[in-house]
Amino acid sequence: MAYATTIEGTRFTFPDLRRLLAKATPERSGDQLAGLCADGPVERLAAQIALADLPLKTFLAEELIPSEEDEVSDLIARRHDAAAFAPVSSLTVGAFREWLLSPAADARALAALAPGLTPEMVAAVSKICRLQDLVAVAAKRPVVTRFRSTIGLPGRLATRNQPNHPTDSSEGILISALDGLLMGSGDAVIGVNPATDSLPDYIRIVELLETLRLRLDVPTQHCCLGHVTVAIEAIAKGAPVDLVFQSVAGSQKANAGFGVDLAVLREASEAARALGRCPAGGQVMYFETGQGSALSADAHWGVDQQTMEARAYAVAREFDPLLVNTVVGFIGPEYLYNGKQIIRAGLEDHFCGKLLGLPMGVDVCYTNHADADGEDMDALLTLLCAAGVNFVITVPGADDVMLNYQSLSHHDAVFARETLGRPPAPEFEAWLRDVRITDAQGRLTSATGELPPALAAATRLLPGRAA
Repeated sequence: MAYATTIEGTRFTFPDLRRLLAKATPERSGDQLAGLCADGPVERLAAQIALADLPLKTFLAEELIPSEEDEVSDLIARRHDAAAFAPVSSLTVGAFREWLLSPAADARALAALAPGLTPEMVAAVSKICRLQDLVAVAAKRPVVTRFRSTIGLPGRLATRNQPNHPTDSSEGILISALDGLLMGSGDAVIGVNPATDSLPDYIRIVELLETLRLRLDVPTQHCCLGHVTVAIEAIAKGAPVDLVFQSVAGSQKANAGFGVDLAVLREASEAARALGRCPAGGQVMYFETGQGSALSADAHWGVDQQTMEARAYAVAREFDPLLVNTVVGFIGPEYLYNGKQIIRAGLEDHFCGKLLGLPMGVDVCYTNHADADGEDMDALLTLLCAAGVNFVITVPGADDVMLNYQSLSHHDAVFARETLGRPPAPEFEAWLRDVRITDAQGRLTSATGELPPALAAATRLLPGRAA
C-alpha cells in the first residue's frame, strides 16, 4: 500500500510502510549506509507528515517482516493484546503522540497500554517526537524490577559497575570493581565483559564476583557477559550465576548471527530461575541491544535501524528481564555518526523500551573514531536522568580498557547522584551509608587516604594477599 503527502505543490509518495518509516527517521548514518534514508529534510518532513496521519492499527495489518519467515515478527503478532490496545486503537500516529503528552497518559495508563503496543507503533511515534517529547513521555513510565536490589523506582538512578580487564585478570577485575564500589557504582549489577568466552573463564569470573559480593555483603547482583550457551553450561555445573546475559536484535536472522533464537533464550531463563538465587517475583535476564546491529549483520529486511532496534525489545520483553540496555554509540559512526545522532538515538531507544514496558538502561558511549566527545555524553546523561532512565554503565575514567570505547566514568554517576538528585537503589543506598562510603545525605565521604573498614577487608581477596 502506498502512502503520500503534498508539500507546496510537490507530491511525495512512499510505496510501502517500510519506506515510509525509513524516510521519516531523523538523519543517521546507518540508514544512509543502507540506502534507506530520506533524500533531504523536505522529503523527511513529508514522510513524517504522512506517518503522523497513519492509523496506528495499520501496523497490525501490514507486517514489515513476514511472520512466516521471521520468529520475531511471529512473536510480536502472537503477543499483541487487543484489549490493552483498545483505548488508542482509533488514533493516528500523530494523535497518539498528542495523547502520550497529555495528562491522560499517566503511569497507570501507560502500564496498562504496554501489552497492546507493538515495536513498530512506538518506533513510528518516536520519529515525530522532538527530544523534549521523548524525555517527557518516558519520565511518566517507571518500570521497576528486582533481584537483591530494586531497580527503576521513580527519582532513582542505578549503575552497572563494569570492571572489564584486557586479559580477564582476577586481580584487575577485583581492583576495578572495588574502585567502582568506592564511587558508589554497582547497584544494578557488577558485570564483566569477558575477553574470552570459555567455560572455565566464565565460571572463574562469576565465582570471583560471588566471593566479592559475599565478603562485602553488598546488595547487588553480578553477571559475566559471556554467551548465553556458556551460561547454560556453567549453570549445569553449579556455578553461582545471578543474571544470564545475551545481546539480542530485531530479526531472526540477526539473532542467528548472535548464535541465539527464542528457544535458547527460554532455556537460559528457565535454567537461571531453577538455581533459586533470585527472590520470588524477581528477574534473572539481562539483555543488550544497539541501533545498527541488524544492519551490520545484513539482517534488516530493508527496515530502518531504529525500528529494528525497537523490534529487539519484543525479544527482551518476552523474558521479563531485570535489565535491558542499548549500547547506543558502541557500534560506531557507520551507524550513528556524531554526538547529535547518538543523543537522539539514546533518547529514542529509552522512550521505545519504556513504552513497551522494559526496564531500560543506556550505555552512554561512543567509539574513538566517532564525531563525538565527553560533552555529548554529559548532555545525554543529563537528559536521560530527566527521562527517568533505570540505569547507566560506568567504568574507571570513562575509558573501557578491554572494549576500547568511551563510556561514562564512576565520577559521572556521582554527578548524577549529588547534582541531579538521583540516589541509587534503596538497598544499595543503605549499604553505602552503612559501610561509610556515603554520608547521611548520600554524598561521598571525604577522602582520608584509607579504605572504609568493610572494603579494606575485601583487599584480602586479591591474589597474593592473605585470606
